[in-house]
Amino acid sequence: MPKLTPQVLVGADHGLRFTESPRWREDRWWFVDIHDSAIKTVTPDGELQTVVELPFKPNALGFLSDGSIVFSDALKLAVYRWDGELSPIADLNGVSAFCLSDGIVDAHDRLYVGDIGYNFWDPSLAPVDTCVIARVDPDGSTRVVADGLTFPNGMVITPDGGTLIVAETMAQCLTAFDILPDGSLANRRVFAQLPDDVHPDGIALDAEGAVWLASPEHQPTVLRVREGGQIVDTIEMDSHAYAVMLGGPERRQLLISASHTHNPVEIATAPSATMRVVHVDVPGAGTP
Repeated sequence: MPKLTPQVLVGADHGLRFTESPRWREDRWWFVDIHDSAIKTVTPDGELQTVVELPFKPNALGFLSDGSIVFSDALKLAVYRWDGELSPIADLNGVSAFCLSDGIVDAHDRLYVGDIGYNFWDPSLAPVDTCVIARVDPDGSTRVVADGLTFPNGMVITPDGGTLIVAETMAQCLTAFDILPDGSLANRRVFAQLPDDVHPDGIALDAEGAVWLASPEHQPTVLRVREGGQIVDTIEMDSHAYAVMLGGPERRQLLISASHTHNPVEIATAPSATMRVVHVDVPGAGTP
């Protein structure tokens, strides 16, 4: 297979601190800069813009059908929207337990968001053994739709809206669920079991049904994996990759969020976040 070599779109000298949850919308990628407490965008030409500054650490970025932005306060387990003003949507205390990670909004404006069970800002707190995926409905009601996961992280939904795939970082696998008409998740199954040294973080779906995944642990790589676990493309990185998203005019540009570290102390003193991009043959599909 031909070697894929990412190019630097945004270098470490541009003020990014730790970027996650990239989403392609209209003519640019949107993303959260967790440690800069902001939502930002970047164009395929590398033009950065801060959309909104926040009073908390955001994660789980998505868009409602009216164009407003949805995201979480990761540590206080709350969900907000931004439509020019910051408004609370839901409180996940009592539904989730520890720290919110990635999330996804479906075509019915339902937000699915994972609880990673680990607090990056206070490693002295013991991780919880069981993690969940919670669903936030348009009316703000919340419920657990999947439990017993191991560090649920990046999520995608297939183009027909019928399947949700989630990266279970510490289980070294991608897990799939059927999405029922009422938004419930059913028929849990392993979409792809991965090698022991692969810890999937952010993911993106392409038009062939394969999943691109960022694997920041051990030798940092970005992998393209088919259902069943076959690895068909590998991108070797010189910095840890934490999230990916297919975008660009034909959705054939794979954006990679990278950083030398996810340690908050190191990020505060020496941020190293970059954004890389590589052209791929198969376009993106599904949500986000």
